[in-house]
Amino acid sequence: MIKDLKQASKKNEAPIWSRLADLALKPSSRQVVNLTRINTGTKENDVLFVPSKVLGTGNISHKITLCSFSISPRAANTILQNAAKILN
Repeated sequence: MIKDLKQASKKNEAPIWSRLADLALKPSSRQVVNLTRINTGTKENDVLFVPSKVLGTGNISHKITLCSFSISPRAANTILQNAAKILN
């Protein structure tokens, strides 16, 4: 995944992909994020990248598109029940 992000950064001249790859390598970025925090920090149809693990505590009250390094089964079910998308 890191290699793909770095290549995408160079190919598309988009430094955001390189930054996400750097975040993935840092142990401090490997924290967990609950659905409650995602729900309060996003709005309808937002696209979100979480450089950590997403846990299923809480709910999502709107549609989002989510990509993360890891996601719990409960979080995935909750997100998909709200017609949201998970990118892997």
